[in-house]
Amino acid sequence: MKPAGANKVPSKSPMNNDGPKKSCLSEIQRMQRERDERRRNMELAKQERLAEEARNREMGTPGDVDFQRMIRNYREKEAPPEQQHQPSEDMKICICVRKRPISQKEIKRKDYDSVTCANPLVVVHDCKLKVDGISKYLDNTPFEFDHTFSEFDNTDDIYLCSVQPLVDFVTSGGRATVFAYGQTGSGKTFTMQGVQKFVAEDLFALIDAMDSPIQVYVSYFEIYGGRCQDLLNNRNRLNVREDGSGEVVVSDMLEVVADSAATLQSIIDTGNRNRTTHATESNDESSRSHAICQIALKHGSTDQLLGRFSLIDLAGSERGADTKSHNRQRRMEGAEINKSLLALKECIRALDSNSTHVPYRASKLTLVLKDSFTNRKSRTVMIATVSPAASSADHTINTLRYADRIKERVVGGQQAKNAAAAAAAAAAGINASPSVQALANNIPQPPRGNGAAGAAPGILTPPPSQDKVGGIAVPQRAEGKAAPVDTGYDHKGVARGNNPADEKRWAREQEDDDDEAMLFAGDEDEDPSTVSAFHKTVSDLFEEEEDLLNLHMSVIQENAELLTEEGRLLQSIQGENNDIDTYATRLDQILTRKQQLIDVLQQKLDHFRRSLQKEETYSKQIASQPAVKPGAGQAAAGRGKVPVPGKGR
Repeated sequence: MKPAGANKVPSKSPMNNDGPKKSCLSEIQRMQRERDERRRNMELAKQERLAEEARNREMGTPGDVDFQRMIRNYREKEAPPEQQHQPSEDMKICICVRKRPISQKEIKRKDYDSVTCANPLVVVHDCKLKVDGISKYLDNTPFEFDHTFSEFDNTDDIYLCSVQPLVDFVTSGGRATVFAYGQTGSGKTFTMQGVQKFVAEDLFALIDAMDSPIQVYVSYFEIYGGRCQDLLNNRNRLNVREDGSGEVVVSDMLEVVADSAATLQSIIDTGNRNRTTHATESNDESSRSHAICQIALKHGSTDQLLGRFSLIDLAGSERGADTKSHNRQRRMEGAEINKSLLALKECIRALDSNSTHVPYRASKLTLVLKDSFTNRKSRTVMIATVSPAASSADHTINTLRYADRIKERVVGGQQAKNAAAAAAAAAAGINASPSVQALANNIPQPPRGNGAAGAAPGILTPPPSQDKVGGIAVPQRAEGKAAPVDTGYDHKGVARGNNPADEKRWAREQEDDDDEAMLFAGDEDEDPSTVSAFHKTVSDLFEEEEDLLNLHMSVIQENAELLTEEGRLLQSIQGENNDIDTYATRLDQILTRKQQLIDVLQQKLDHFRRSLQKEETYSKQIASQPAVKPGAGQAAAGRGKVPVPGKGR
């Protein structure tokens, strides 16, 4: 038997009954306190953010408060100390970066400063959102150059550090070139005009102190749409040619003598006023041409060239994606501008690396500046201007990447190493690997003749075949290659086949194609085949446009002569000479000739319209290409490393 009370359940104490209730209540109270604390902190942060936003507005820097705070913290805690500028007296290539102040137009649209300058370092803060679409962070891309100037530095500072040493260099027989490059609206023209003023003053101050008689000649022309126009002579068309000795000649260009700094400045101001500008997506008044001001120093008695100073304000650079809403004219301008800037970069690289081959024929800009790239006493200063606006961060990175690549690597360095490796292996009796041998075989060889496949060395490839309609030659163009209107004779009237200079000229044309093809071989941002084809089509369009206009003018002139002859013929048949057979025969000849002229012009027009359609197709293909991955672009720009402050190049 069970003892009494064995089945009774022990009763719980009052404390055991109230314990869980008190624990739950305390947890609720704790959560309430934490919630209230979070709400107070959020409200306090909101008030602080509103107060900070108000302070930013009062300081004239409206915009995203969080991003501006991140940038400010970076400058206070992470930015390296700024180093003192040293004049670049012995630099063959000097790369400077100038950051302009934020503009009122940018402030009105609540843009803010996202570029930090601490000589020689410049950091672009690309403001981004994480995958959640809420969290904000800065993607900092650093670059290091010879000189970096912030918005607090003026043009005088830039001139003293980079350009002033070139004045004495030019008077001693050198060739100095100063470029201003950057995005549309970044301050290129403003910077270049200040540099022009200081150069004019210092140049004449130095000449006046010299004993030898020196004359100063000024020429100012622009390259717009592949055409040269004289800015000092009613924008007359100029022809750029390379003579038999390899000298580049700009025919019919006006050179004005300047006898004082004031006269020189007045001449330059005249050229600046005549420059071509158009409205673009980025700027209401964008410089769409490369303005080239050349100051030549010549001996007063012998007229011998002593030195030359070239001051070049480059056209505003735009990415291909920014030109998609432009008309064809703006697209073609942009393509020609980008091609010339790419050619310029390769030429400066070749100058810096003492390369034996300079691809100056790849664009009209580099062709007219051949002397600046090939002369042994040459120095170059590139001033890259950037906008500080956060909305222009991608443009700024592109500008700085362009400037950084100019002094980044040796032209043809990898190919030269591959060739050396293959040669060393062959000398040692070792078979080179297929990859090394293939790379060595890809090194461009000096052109012989026209470079036709299977042709014997020195054998010229005949010129493109031609059909003649009514005695007018109609060039038959190869695919993707524009052929000029051909008369069968050179500029001296010598038949092509009998002129001993033909081989040299045709070899030069082959080098032109090689130079142009090499520009797009290393393009990392877009499909090189599409971009190369687009630029090639645009170049052909400019040539075809000029051919069409010249042919049209010739047809008009001949039609006018035929019309005059028709009038005389009609007057003759109505007078005493009523030989109706002669009248009918000659009228038939005149009408036949008119029809031939119309047919030739129609053929030329049809081909030109097909080229326009081809340009439209390539433009749409480029616009539809996917954007470059951020990681790839940033790796190319910053090379994945932050430059060590205090160390030069």
